[in-house]
Amino acid sequence: MTAPATATADARALRVVLVDDEALVRGGLRLILERAGGFDVVGEAGDGDEAVRVAAAARPDIALVDVRMPRVDGIAATGRLVALPEPPQVVVLTTFGLDDYVFAALEAGAVGFLLKETPPLQLVDALRTVAAGGSVLSPTVTRAVISRLPRRDRDRHRDEARTRVSGVTAREREVLVLLGEGASNGDIAGRIHVSEATVKTHVSRLLIKLGLSNRVQAAILAHRAGLLDDPS
Repeated sequence: MTAPATATADARALRVVLVDDEALVRGGLRLILERAGGFDVVGEAGDGDEAVRVAAAARPDIALVDVRMPRVDGIAATGRLVALPEPPQVVVLTTFGLDDYVFAALEAGAVGFLLKETPPLQLVDALRTVAAGGSVLSPTVTRAVISRLPRRDRDRHRDEARTRVSGVTAREREVLVLLGEGASNGDIAGRIHVSEATVKTHVSRLLIKLGLSNRVQAAILAHRAGLLDDPS
């Protein structure tokens, strides 16, 4: 049986803050992470305002944040969390009925989202992926989110997105398309036949050029620009 992680456990344990207005949900998440090992739950919060205070004090690696909460919701909290001097990686929790909220949270700077019914092992793997610099992004759900925008907004966003990506190089465009598909650095390296270090350089330059904070936002931009519909 795996021993629960504690605050004095392995110094490399990932520090996590749990943000949900239901104490039962927070308790369940804490139990999952403690049983998995390698995680240290350093704080909990019941709304977005409290989450920012807790994160500022605890300086977690990851904040797992519910979308719908009283007073300050997960979208507003995400923006405030990523603006902290030592910001955590933010992963939002949602259900299928909240796609529009998730889309807004991703644009606010979250590195991904998880459904509340995500199996424990997948949740653990997802948080470890995020901590390693990856993203928790489902291309299928991303397309569903974008498809729910009003047609006029989709057209406006597509025009704006195409203008933004018009200045990228052919290689950067190729990488952007693969980010839109949810590919990892390793996947991208294999697809375009370069090293992972080169991929990291391409991604970093791409984010700077496009004024984005993470690869999830890059993936959303790729979808909005229609690059996955017509990557040529």
